[in-house]
Amino acid sequence: MEETEESNANKKCTTKTRSFRGRHQYQYQYQHQLLHYSNQYGFCNQNQNQNQYQSYYPALLPLPPQIPLHLALTPPIPQNHTFRTKTHLQKPSCKLNNTPLAASSETQVQNVTISPAPEGVQRPKSLPPKENNGRMVIGSRSPQALVAATRPDSGGVEGPVISLLANHFLVQFDSSQRIFHYNVEISPNPSKEIARMIKQKLVEENSAVLSGALPAYDGRKNLYSRVEFQNDRLEFYVSLPIPTCKPTLLNGEFSDLLEKHQQLKLFRINIKLVSKIDGKELSSYMSKEGDDWIPLPQDYLHALDVILRESPTENCIAVGRSLYSSSMGGIKAIGGGAVGLRGFFQSLRPTQQGLALNVDFSVTAFHESIEVIPYLQKRLDFLRDLSQRKTRGLIGEERKEVEKALKNIRIFVCHRETVQRYRVYGLTEEATENLWFADRDGKNLRLVTYFKDHYNYDIQFRNLPCLQISRSKPCYLPMELCMICEGQKFLGKLSDDQTARILKMGCQRPRERKAIIDEVMRGPVGPTSGTQGREFNLHVSREMTRLNGRILQPPKLKLGDGGHVRDLTPSRHDRQWNLLDSHVFEGTKIERWALISFGGTSDQKSHIPKFINQLTQRCEQLGIFLNKNTIIGPQFESTQVLNKVSLLESRLKKIQRAASNNLQLLICVMEKKHKGYADLKRIAETSIGVVSQCCLYPNLSKLTSQFLANLALKINAKVGGCTVALYNSLPSQIPRLLRPDEPVIFMGADVTHPHPLDDYSPSVAAVVGSMNWPAANKYVSRMRSQTHRQEIIQELGAMVWELLEDFYHEVNKLPHRIIFFRDGVSETQFYKVLQEELQAIRGACTRFPGYKPLITFAVVQKRHHTRLFPFDTDPSSTQNQCFDENIPPGTVVDTVITHPSEFDFYLCSHWGVKGTSRPTHYHVLWDENQFTSDELQKLIYNLCYTFVRCTKPVSLVPPAYYAHLAAYRGRLYLDRSEPTGYMRSASTFSRAAPPKATPLPKLSENVKNLMFYC
Repeated sequence: MEETEESNANKKCTTKTRSFRGRHQYQYQYQHQLLHYSNQYGFCNQNQNQNQYQSYYPALLPLPPQIPLHLALTPPIPQNHTFRTKTHLQKPSCKLNNTPLAASSETQVQNVTISPAPEGVQRPKSLPPKENNGRMVIGSRSPQALVAATRPDSGGVEGPVISLLANHFLVQFDSSQRIFHYNVEISPNPSKEIARMIKQKLVEENSAVLSGALPAYDGRKNLYSRVEFQNDRLEFYVSLPIPTCKPTLLNGEFSDLLEKHQQLKLFRINIKLVSKIDGKELSSYMSKEGDDWIPLPQDYLHALDVILRESPTENCIAVGRSLYSSSMGGIKAIGGGAVGLRGFFQSLRPTQQGLALNVDFSVTAFHESIEVIPYLQKRLDFLRDLSQRKTRGLIGEERKEVEKALKNIRIFVCHRETVQRYRVYGLTEEATENLWFADRDGKNLRLVTYFKDHYNYDIQFRNLPCLQISRSKPCYLPMELCMICEGQKFLGKLSDDQTARILKMGCQRPRERKAIIDEVMRGPVGPTSGTQGREFNLHVSREMTRLNGRILQPPKLKLGDGGHVRDLTPSRHDRQWNLLDSHVFEGTKIERWALISFGGTSDQKSHIPKFINQLTQRCEQLGIFLNKNTIIGPQFESTQVLNKVSLLESRLKKIQRAASNNLQLLICVMEKKHKGYADLKRIAETSIGVVSQCCLYPNLSKLTSQFLANLALKINAKVGGCTVALYNSLPSQIPRLLRPDEPVIFMGADVTHPHPLDDYSPSVAAVVGSMNWPAANKYVSRMRSQTHRQEIIQELGAMVWELLEDFYHEVNKLPHRIIFFRDGVSETQFYKVLQEELQAIRGACTRFPGYKPLITFAVVQKRHHTRLFPFDTDPSSTQNQCFDENIPPGTVVDTVITHPSEFDFYLCSHWGVKGTSRPTHYHVLWDENQFTSDELQKLIYNLCYTFVRCTKPVSLVPPAYYAHLAAYRGRLYLDRSEPTGYMRSASTFSRAAPPKATPLPKLSENVKNLMFYC
């Protein structure tokens, strides 16, 4: 039984010719091309919507006799209706390969008379209220309106200048050019591809009605034109000959009586003027003229974005703001039923230099378009030999894994000609050979017999379940007759091997990445490839933006007193330092510790004594005391113990008892990565109360000094030590604001969400806070689960209050200033997050009588697409060129490509070893401390040298980095519980609403205030 995704297929639509009173009447005809599958694989697009118009496979098996079947929305065909055929090459809709399509038919349909009818124009919405200081008012419903921080100066001045290129391309637009925004309603609701075809025919055949415009269309509701149409309201009818092959469902019963016709599907299009906009407000917004604040004119910016995306969208697969095409380097298999595809990201950004188009190279994974059986063989190891074992069934966990791999994937059938696509909602409970259904007469038919009788096909994999392709009806498809549609982004979690291959595809050195971006800007599928820019008087530069950055100098660092080297300034080009002849700043003393092993060969286990000996020696060299004798001899367990939570917990409790319930450290050695890692961490940190350090046997066979040092640094940090401190304290570096006797707390916050296919698991929020001053290098964490995919931190106030209490106990003072770094927030959420979370922070402070600290709230972004390239502007050189090296650590940019008026900057604090460095974007939304650009940039860059896990500056300010690690640890605590996302009965599949967030287990008091998460 089959159910298509065409949810509107049964809606009625009148086919009468409509006439309106207006200035003119027009008649039009449509000639449409009927696409067929070639003998090679064709494209099946990725859109989830209805009425697909695309290439399809030839029938692989004989079809049953055609039985006429009435289809709704089919317009009447006049008696003199004729069909004409011509041979031609049709541009394929394939986004992944260039398959030539077979000859198609042209259909001439009846004339339809059109005449527009006038209607009033909906006025643009009024602007938000303004403050007297002219800065942004956030949320007028708030009794205390918030205003966004503006740039305190014209940018920083510290550090030598470096010449750079940025992947921002200046867009020149005529601010007086009016753009007419129309709302488009198409009934029945088509896919984006069909909608674009409708728009294309509409424009071709109705130039006069549309005043000769070539409008830009987003494939949904929005149409933009440079000239006004003849009327504010227009209604059209368009018939497209879409080949259909539909099953009949009577009373929910299965009856696959098919009719294959070149059906004419009628669409009604209503176009209504929404607003008339121009670029004057956008020009004012970017020019910073006048004192009054004005909002970012999102409507005009969105219009320009649609205009510049129109041509690329016609030639590429759109995924979010990125577009992918096989013309940019082909398709590369990455294993596990996935392929990697190259593309580019594009987005318009208002900057200090004007409107800029940010274009970047992009790579992502798609599902491989192959038959379902071979796909499962590639995706799941236990089905590798499925084609040789056709009688194999699925047992226990295997069935869950198969359902997880296929759920929500779109497929189409290859036992008959059709363009319909179906979404997989699950698997049948019964195997294929045991499935029965009732026909129209109520007679029970066996599914395998039905396919033999109707298609002369013997189902081979009879012990496998069928695909369930309806959420609410028993609609079945045998796996072996289905294929994965092309152009579907791989939303599941990539394996380590897949991730490595994708990263390798996207790992280009700066010169190569720049060349790819330049080629996109000049190429046939890029943002400048179409005619829409000229239509709307837009000019996009094909040259990257030239600008100057500055290189901040590294801070002097302080090491432990016991070493020969007690202070150093990182002088290498990568700003890395080593700890040879040095001690960590604060080494810990670990008297009671134990080691447990899971799996491993006899030879691997024999390395354990050597490992213990060399680790204790390396710790001693670094100023960390690790007892040479474990509290109990090394415990060797089978890997199977990691699969059984109760058994694992009993083994860990046994070790804790041997240490008189006072174990400081547990080192766990595993044969390989194992999902039981999550259980081990949860049990150790919540039930047992001990910090743990895991490592793998393969690393023990090659005990390098670097490996042992990295392990020692992590152990030291988890038990309460720290690696390094700033030689010149923060108060001495920023004396205008910071004082030794006025402590400051640095906080970081992040929210981690479940993977895209998980529609029920809670999100996890984490907040960390520094617990010492002025060193500010030890951080305590607090974690909470919250509503599924909720970005605002719901219990932020409670977590901040707990951290302030802990700070008071450690420092004996409440912090005079709070510097809060918020990670994981997109630009569209900036002010919602600020409004709610700043209020939560203030609320936590009010719980301490009379306490009103000065707060700075900054958003930290790593997931952006701005890239900086070193640029040679030496006048003595014959040609300016881009170096094939990354920008040096400390490179900061706060002009030209930053926000026109708000306080933001790009800081690359790390050295990019592979690929092209991605600077971190810091955007200050609130600043009661009134930092200057130089002060805040220096503060953040110096903090990046204090990260406890390594001896080099990191790419992200440590509070945000630690918050990310803590949120990930909270996610691990929930990983092993897997409630079903669907509630099933014998014949229905209904979606379950996201449950109330499962609370995280409570941390043990022994580890609560340690950096166990790092």
